[in-house]
Amino acid sequence: NKVPFFGICLGMQVSVIEYARNVLHMEDANSTEMDQHAESPVVIFMPEGSKTHMGGTMRLGSRQTNIEEKSLAHKLYGKAEVHERHRHRYEVNPEYVGEFEKAGLRFTGRSTDGKRMEITELKSEHPFFIGVQYHPEFKSRPMHPHPIFLGFMRASSKREVAKPSDPTKLKKLQLDSTKGASEMKSAPQVPK
Repeated sequence: NKVPFFGICLGMQVSVIEYARNVLHMEDANSTEMDQHAESPVVIFMPEGSKTHMGGTMRLGSRQTNIEEKSLAHKLYGKAEVHERHRHRYEVNPEYVGEFEKAGLRFTGRSTDGKRMEITELKSEHPFFIGVQYHPEFKSRPMHPHPIFLGFMRASSKREVAKPSDPTKLKKLQLDSTKGASEMKSAPQVPK
């Protein structure tokens, strides 16, 4: 529908699940966070994480992301290397990356070792579609918005806004002012 999209952390993961289901026709695609027995686990628990010890098992803090040139992310950041803050346990399953990329979902930002998918974009002509595994809101400030938020707002402001319905055709809500008053009069009195 060409609606600007910006997914953060779970938002990116859900966009990957949706793409797997609706473009790659993997009807059973899911995250192991939501279905531990998914037949197509396109989002998985971090391989090195502990499922029994929940304290200190998240991927936390600032991490480097390497960005492909000529990508939307590169255009927004204006550079090929960024450091963003993370807070997650689940991420895109690297076993499915090749299938996604053949079908048009690109992973334009990756960890320094190339194993973690940090940014996803659509290959097709889309006004703005980006998902990030990290949390750009942690580095955004009122007078210095994060470049992805700024890009998303700009893309969204270019969309044509649907005209409101004809107000003469709206059904008016009729309020019965006497009903409320009569109900109040008949309400039981609280003893003093």
